[in-house]
Amino acid sequence: MSSMAPVLIAGSWRQASDATGHFNAENPTTGAAIAGDFPVSGAADLEAALSAAVDVAAELAATPPERIAAFLEAYADGIDAAADELIELAHAETALPREPRLAKAELPRTSGQLRQAAAAVRGYRWTQPVIDTAAGLRSHLAPLHKPVLVFGPNNFPYAFNAIAGSDFASAIAARNPVIAKAHPSHPHTSRRLAEIAHAALLATGLPPAAVQMLYHFDNEPGLRLCGDSRLGAIGFTGSRAGGLAIKAAADRAGIPVYVELSSVNPVFMLPGILAEQGEALAGEFFASCTMGSGQFCTNPGVVTVPTGADGDAFVEAARQRFAAASPSVVFSRGVLDHLASNVDVLRAAGADCLAGGARGNGPGYDYQPTLLSVDAATFLRNPAALQTEAFGPTSLLVRAADIDTMVALAAAFEGNLTGTLYRAADGRDDAAWQRVAAALRPRVGRLIANRMPTGVAVSPAMNHGGPYPSTGHPGFTAVGMPAAIRRFAALHSYDHVPDPLLPAELRDRNPGGVPRLVDGHWSDADLETA
Repeated sequence: MSSMAPVLIAGSWRQASDATGHFNAENPTTGAAIAGDFPVSGAADLEAALSAAVDVAAELAATPPERIAAFLEAYADGIDAAADELIELAHAETALPREPRLAKAELPRTSGQLRQAAAAVRGYRWTQPVIDTAAGLRSHLAPLHKPVLVFGPNNFPYAFNAIAGSDFASAIAARNPVIAKAHPSHPHTSRRLAEIAHAALLATGLPPAAVQMLYHFDNEPGLRLCGDSRLGAIGFTGSRAGGLAIKAAADRAGIPVYVELSSVNPVFMLPGILAEQGEALAGEFFASCTMGSGQFCTNPGVVTVPTGADGDAFVEAARQRFAAASPSVVFSRGVLDHLASNVDVLRAAGADCLAGGARGNGPGYDYQPTLLSVDAATFLRNPAALQTEAFGPTSLLVRAADIDTMVALAAAFEGNLTGTLYRAADGRDDAAWQRVAAALRPRVGRLIANRMPTGVAVSPAMNHGGPYPSTGHPGFTAVGMPAAIRRFAALHSYDHVPDPLLPAELRDRNPGGVPRLVDGHWSDADLETA
């Protein structure tokens, strides 16, 4: 046991006290284990982490925002300083390319969103202060005074990592302790991030147990933890089955849970734009579908294409690209098995395979880029099965004879993170856009024009969320500060509380110039002069 990697509990690195087993990271390209054993923590470790987080929750909630911001910035600086090491670790564990994905995109995004969270903390704007002077009422969003449990996914080793990603940054920005459950696909990367976070925590004087990390635990003790009323909230990004099990356990205890589950991100190619630039769009579609081996929650999983000559040309151009492509390496044996199984589900539901559809011949976890096709009538007869998410370099084309059929297809989709419509520049598709978009808009979190959905900007205006089953609640986003922070907060109202006893952003004086809703009007002035 002593050779296993230590867990971070109660402010110190220590050996797991009751490990039920161990695991290794694997190199997806070769399938070989990467040296280094990591523990599967048992119930005693989970209880120790939860108890330690509960013990510091009140202290962290009372911590001045400046110190929270200082921690987030110190952590971001530490990540940037360790960039070369982190890139090598994540590349080995995920097979994601060093350039541009890890070095130029994901790692800067991760440190950048930590700094955006710090700026939101300093500005108080995320707390949404409201003052009603006539009623003597004041309210804002405040810490939960309980820990947040964060589960990280396999597909973003930095930007959604449980110990560094958006859920982590949001929960800490709201001044809640975090218990991070790393993903077993990248434990070395997670350990190094946790070391950097722990060093930043100590350097900025936050409670040492404010950030803790476990690598893995079995389902039974994990679900008990998710249903423990001492938790304040849960953040989860991953599979629908896993997320729904966590949500069920949390719901029984009344714990808010923010789950990102699955999405096929429907794309509609309107007739006019295919006539303008069908060949170029086929290339854009192929590049989006195969980027990162298709392992994005915003992958274009179902694309509606008109029947007719222009649509046929688009389909053939896309088919050629998929057929000529080399197999893509996916994260793990589990991802490979689920991908192959779900492609079989799509084919059994009536989809024809135009290209790919089989595992690769390499030593690791590879799968052929796969393009499937089905007619609209078949899709509308069996929409549930044909919306099965095949997580990988796979997409389903749906052929539609007219705009009425496209509207019916849009109305048949489950809730998704994104929906995209491509329209011609000369306006000939605008009437069709209005009709299809009206059916699609209530079913997606982000409506996109003339762009594939795979990019997610870390912006205050971003919505990385959507109706069920893409997430568990249509009113939150997992990306974008300050909105993402508000998931992990409680609404606190003060009724005729004397000014000196109020939180800073609710007092009569407003030296920080925080925008506040005062008697129905936004103001950043002191109350005496507002």
